Amino acid sequence: MLIIDSKDCENIDKALKKYKKKYEKSRTLNQLRERQSFTKPSIVRRTQILKAIYRRQMEMGASEA
Repeated sequence: MLIIDSKDCENIDKALKKYKKKYEKSRTLNQLRERQSFTKPSIVRRTQILKAIYRRQMEMGASEA
């Protein structure tokens, strides 16, 4: 449950902006999407390895430039 501390004189738009930011940081939406379908552990591992390879290639490309 997300709790937003707002001051009495604070604008509702600012409070809503704080809530949205806190919601995004809590990664609640990502967790819901992950729970919608089951992914095999081997597929999860494979995607992690592919992401690591991609990140490594981007770092190597950035260091060459």
